[in-house]
Amino acid sequence: MSVNKIAILTSGGDAPGMNACIRAICLAAKHANIKTVGYKHGFNGLLNQEFIDLEPARVYNLIQRGGTILNSARCEKFKQAASIAKAIVHLDENNIDALIVIGGNGSFKGAAQLQNMWNKPVVGVPGTIDNDIAGTDFTIGYHTAIQTAVESIDKVKDTAEAFERIFLVEVMGREAGFIALNSAIASGCDHVLVPERFTSAGEELVKIIDKLDSRRANKKNASHIIIVTENLWPGGLAVLADSLASETGVDVRILTLGHVQRGGSPSSEDRLLATRLGTYAVQCCINDERGMMVAEQRETPMSLPLEISWKEKKALNSYTVDMLDKITLLG
Repeated sequence: MSVNKIAILTSGGDAPGMNACIRAICLAAKHANIKTVGYKHGFNGLLNQEFIDLEPARVYNLIQRGGTILNSARCEKFKQAASIAKAIVHLDENNIDALIVIGGNGSFKGAAQLQNMWNKPVVGVPGTIDNDIAGTDFTIGYHTAIQTAVESIDKVKDTAEAFERIFLVEVMGREAGFIALNSAIASGCDHVLVPERFTSAGEELVKIIDKLDSRRANKKNASHIIIVTENLWPGGLAVLADSLASETGVDVRILTLGHVQRGGSPSSEDRLLATRLGTYAVQCCINDERGMMVAEQRETPMSLPLEISWKEKKALNSYTVDMLDKITLLG
């Protein structure tokens, strides 16, 4: 199949490096004499015929910009067969030969549904700060999110130490603890709570108290930083804060990093990853690969079926988990 025009869209939560990926796709396509267009606001752009031409001049100086120039959004309508059929009509009217979807596993489900009804390549590029897509070592935006979290935690540790407080720092990763685990290690935190290891509020509270007692035996009146993934603690972090304050008599404060983790200029790691994956996605389109996502394992690019992203659970690195337990025992 001859590919003359490729379309791009960004869907779901934005991630630092999406713009770098858009740039790479545009430039790699230009090298192959392929035109590119970008649909705005995710799959909504396919339904509303909202798109822009992407020439190399438009992506100039884009590699360092956070966010996405195509904007992102979720699209509940795209779960309906009638909406997908409408999108296909629009793609064919615009003479689109392949579609590249940059997003997470929810976006990839939409891409797979489209592929089931469209007889042209649909290729996914993993872009999510959560790093929860199986089959690829890292996702676009993950490294920047860790760096943002670490910079914030470093600042909090100064005030925590000054007042000898306990700080609960909430990071993103509702169903995956990659950001929490690795930002805790990189910032030298004392404890981390992630969904993969969470047992019950009662058991986890005992673990925290035991670790706090151990640390304070080693360093009297020390501060204590605990990293928690969002929406993990039953009833919210305020409940945990009250329990800790009651058990320890120590002032407990909460810091929610929230969407700041999605913002900012992408790190060098994310720029490189986005460029490699975006370039490879263009090659997959040229090769007429359908219903696939691009991935990278040990810096080797490859393509895998889209459904891997939601059918397989990506596990935390067991050595990293074990290492954290060893280096935070005494603080």
